[in-house]
Amino acid sequence: MNISVIIPVYNAAAFLEKAVDSALFFDEVKEILLIDDCSTDNSLEICNQLVKKDFRVKLYQHPDKGNHGAASTRNLGLEKSSQEFFAFLDADDYYLPNRFDAERIIFKDEKVEGVFGAIGVEFLSEKGKEEYREKFKDSKLTTVNFDAEGIDVFKGLLGLTPKPFGHFFHLNTLTLRKTAVEKSNLRFNKNLRVHQDSDFIFKLAYRCYLKTGIINQAVAIRGVHDDNRITKLKLYSSQYYKNMAALHGSLYLWSKEVKLKNPYSEKIKLNYLSFKTAHEKGLKKWFSFFLAALFNPKILKTRYRFHALNKHHDS
Repeated sequence: MNISVIIPVYNAAAFLEKAVDSALFFDEVKEILLIDDCSTDNSLEICNQLVKKDFRVKLYQHPDKGNHGAASTRNLGLEKSSQEFFAFLDADDYYLPNRFDAERIIFKDEKVEGVFGAIGVEFLSEKGKEEYREKFKDSKLTTVNFDAEGIDVFKGLLGLTPKPFGHFFHLNTLTLRKTAVEKSNLRFNKNLRVHQDSDFIFKLAYRCYLKTGIINQAVAIRGVHDDNRITKLKLYSSQYYKNMAALHGSLYLWSKEVKLKNPYSEKIKLNYLSFKTAHEKGLKKWFSFFLAALFNPKILKTRYRFHALNKHHDS
């Protein structure tokens, strides 16, 4: 199993060497692609040092050497990757020694196109720790609740499994066959400011055959510090609903483009209308979806159709 590891780099000088070393640990990792997105600290200098340190480390920048965001930076990594498999790693995170244990076994089944697992957390600052716990409580493991594969992964992400699928799995724990992404023509949506990874994973779960790997213990660690964008964003804030509306709006447009069947398309539409209305009306409470339905009758109609379709689908 030969793997390309794609690491988007933006102002990660303090963490970058540890991230790269954690990937170099594995014999299966044949190349590490550092994609610098016009860092303003000394990340580029460290990238050049790491290239000299090990022949497997390669450095790329956008053609204009400008800042293009996480989506375009990961897309450039996909374009430059040359191995049979690829995996992602954020520059402020790192892999654990068991990172590819499940993949070595599961990918022997040729129908499996992607494997994902659980990610842990390391608090690198007290402020980061406080912001993380405010949003994610005391959860130190981001994972799913049960083993799943194929279309059940997509159903789980949409909340259409009999029991809750659990938290969203992290991009750092995902390993993919390059042929699977190429045949599906999947790329990260560069129009999304945040949640490009969630958008990619939703579409991937529908297009490709994914399977759970190690979900009861971490295979990678997410570093939580003062500059994490996601942990800084407060739940149910105006910006939170704006970002979620953008994510689900992207999924809604995609569902129409691929002619996604019901009940999946109705659930995506319901999510989009709910987040969009919550943002437009400035709702800031946990029960915003219920209030949103009062402002937008389409939500009630869509919810009714979804439940009817889902009941028929499960019968």
